[in-house]
Amino acid sequence: MERFKNQVAVVSGGAEGLGKGIADRLASEGGTVALFDINQQVLDKTLTEFKAKGHNVSGHLVDVASEDGVRKAMEEVEATYGQIDIMINCAGIVGPTSTNITDYPTEAFDKIYNINLRGSFLMTKYALIAMKKKNYGRILLMASMAGKEGNPFMAGYTAMKAGVIGLVKGIGKEYAETGITVNGLAPAVIKTAMNDQTAPEQLAYMIGKIPMKRLGTIEEVASITAWIVSKEASFNTGFLFDVSGGRATY
Repeated sequence: MERFKNQVAVVSGGAEGLGKGIADRLASEGGTVALFDINQQVLDKTLTEFKAKGHNVSGHLVDVASEDGVRKAMEEVEATYGQIDIMINCAGIVGPTSTNITDYPTEAFDKIYNINLRGSFLMTKYALIAMKKKNYGRILLMASMAGKEGNPFMAGYTAMKAGVIGLVKGIGKEYAETGITVNGLAPAVIKTAMNDQTAPEQLAYMIGKIPMKRLGTIEEVASITAWIVSKEASFNTGFLFDVSGGRATY
C-alpha cells in the first residue's frame, strides 16, 4: 500500500515506542517522515535503522515543551519538503505513579504539563500554521484511557491527558470546515519502554481493567493510527478513538 505517497508526516517522540512504530508504518506506506525527539542517541539509531529499510526519513532534535524549538523544527520540515500533511504527537512522559496527590511533587506535575499538554498544544499550533496554506492536514494527538476514565495515584498524567482530549475536541471544531482534521487516540496499556517506569502494582491495576487481560501492541496502535491520518478518514474530527482491549465504555 502507498496511502502516504507524496505526503510528509511529522511524528514527535518518533525515535522509540509508539512514535517509532507509527513512523515505521507511515514510511512503509510511502510517506516521508520527520522524526522529532529529544534523545539524540536514540534518534540517530532509529534513523540508521529506518534508512536501512529504505524509508525516507529525517531526524530533528526537538523538545516539544519549547515553543521556539517546535516552531523552528516545523519551519525546517516545511522548508525542506514544501509541506506538512500529517502531524502525530507521541511525545510524553508518565511521571509519578502509585502516588497520592498529597504526596505528589508540584514540580513533577509541572514537568508533565510542559511535555504532555503544552507540547501537544505547541505541536498542534505550528502544524496548523503549515497545513492551513494548503487547506489539508491530519493531526492526531496521543491521549490515554487515563484521561477518559481517570487513573488514581497518577494525578499529573491523568490531568494532562484529559487536557489533550479537550484540545482534540476544541481544535477539531475550530477546523471542521477545512480540509484539516484533528483527532485523538486513547490507548489502554501498550507494551512499550515507557511501562518500565510504571510501578508493577500500578501496571497490574491497569491491565486488570482491560477485558482482554493483555497489553496492546505497538503494531495495533500503528494500524489504527495509519487509518486515522489517511485521506480515507475524511469525516472524522474532534473525536477520540480508542485502542483499549474493551476497556473503553464510551
